[in-house]
Amino acid sequence: MKLTILETGLPPEAIRDDWPRYPAMFEELISPHMPGLTCESIAISQGAPFPELEEVDALLVTGSAAGVYEAHDWMNPLLNYIQRAAAKGVPQIGVCFGHQAVAKALGAKVEKSDKGWGLGRHVYDVCERPDWMGDFSDDTFSLGVSHQDQVLSLPPGASVVARSDFCPYAVLDYGSVPAISFQGHPEFSQGFCCALYNVRRNTAFSAERVDDACGSLDTPVDNSLVGAWMSNFLRRSGPAQES
Repeated sequence: MKLTILETGLPPEAIRDDWPRYPAMFEELISPHMPGLTCESIAISQGAPFPELEEVDALLVTGSAAGVYEAHDWMNPLLNYIQRAAAKGVPQIGVCFGHQAVAKALGAKVEKSDKGWGLGRHVYDVCERPDWMGDFSDDTFSLGVSHQDQVLSLPPGASVVARSDFCPYAVLDYGSVPAISFQGHPEFSQGFCCALYNVRRNTAFSAERVDDACGSLDTPVDNSLVGAWMSNFLRRSGPAQES
């Protein structure tokens, strides 16, 4: 299977040379669970054209500093592309901004949350267990986060897979539309999360808030588990299941 990764943002300039770009992070996350997976990266936020859907096995929409409600040249084309992919049955995964973009394109309300920024390790309560979760039986899992926008309503036909008090629509499964999305960042290491938070130290975030967020990530998060879930979803939904 080929996974087409729509790159919708870059790491902040201050740390850009120190870390891989987001598509590389996702390839590192998913590939160990899915031998034979190939990935291509399309930098749509940098002006790259969208690929023809007939040439796409599956899509992943990355995180971004942009908001889905902002008037970037590529925003409406992205939402339209997600809708067309859904209509064609192309499997899709969204993460953070990508979670919000998939949800909005498929009918949800997405806005800046009045709860403010989520940082650090967040724990999510599991509400249901779709087949792509395999034999997972725990009641919670955790991921590092960095967001202030949130999905604020459920798209038609979708269900909430996991939630928290801070983020009630944290993980969605879109039912008959082959798509799943996650507000948290399974592709972000502890080191990258802390570097990201420190970019805004003493500006958007107090030094104490950054230290607390970084400290919370001393407790392990479930990145590899979510990478396995993503690979399970791709195998069940995409061309690889037919081979």
